Amino acid sequence: MTYSSRMFPENILASLFVAGFVTVLLSVADARPATFLQDFRTTWSDSHIKQLDGGKGIQLLLDQNSGCGFASKSKYLFGRVSMKIKLIPGDSAGTVTAFYMNSDTDQVRDELDFEFLGNRTGQPYSVQTNVYAHGKGDREQRVNLWFDPAADFHTYSILWNHHHVVFSVDEVPIRVYKNNEAKGVPFPKFQPMGIFSTLWEADDWATRGGLEKIDWSKAPFYAYYKDFDIEGCPKPGPSGCESNPKNLWEGSGYQQLDAMASRRYRWVRMNHMVYDYCTDKQRYPVTPPECMDGI
Repeated sequence: MTYSSRMFPENILASLFVAGFVTVLLSVADARPATFLQDFRTTWSDSHIKQLDGGKGIQLLLDQNSGCGFASKSKYLFGRVSMKIKLIPGDSAGTVTAFYMNSDTDQVRDELDFEFLGNRTGQPYSVQTNVYAHGKGDREQRVNLWFDPAADFHTYSILWNHHHVVFSVDEVPIRVYKNNEAKGVPFPKFQPMGIFSTLWEADDWATRGGLEKIDWSKAPFYAYYKDFDIEGCPKPGPSGCESNPKNLWEGSGYQQLDAMASRRYRWVRMNHMVYDYCTDKQRYPVTPPECMDGI
């Protein structure tokens, strides 16, 4: 597959530039050093995680011996987290690179997932998102990325507030999970979540449902991370932080998608979505109630 900016509408590209510029301006006031060891710790296979550029970036490695993973030192209740990631180039079939939030509470866990599913050379990379609330998951959606995510770094972010959860790629929303508690749909709002990332082998399901197996002759596989950004209410932390309406992520501009963000979101769903649990009648003969709410 050939990736090109022509795959993305020119007016959206222009808007992305403006949005990115505004984001930079807004972030200056809250700027703080963002090195790996300030906010994160290794959780799995320290020998497979290497710090780069004085700890401002890291390299994750997967080989036949092990994958690896890391997690935030704190948990957060609501906020916005983002990382820039450069995924495994070439033949990455059977690999999964994940960036997610998790309450780490077993049967009643809350979890917000980005899972980047490796591919055979020349095929588009898919990103799978999932939402667990009060222990209930199985809400997978998959999108084929419209660019080569292994050629350069791209920003992946999760916005989590009282109104919705928004998964974004380079400020383009690719998934919105609204707070539909009024319809009896669980929404994650009670349990703080940590921030995690892992790189591992999952060739029993990751690429074409497990048809494409990992080619260990291409190992080791590398993924790169930098520009870690966490804005949220740490737990334990200041009392009442999570209910403060003045928090940036609770502001009016974050309570719903604006007109431009809605157009980007529809563009992604119409042109790049390849699986949506909402339309899978074999799994869900009765459409889940949250799926009937639209954008």
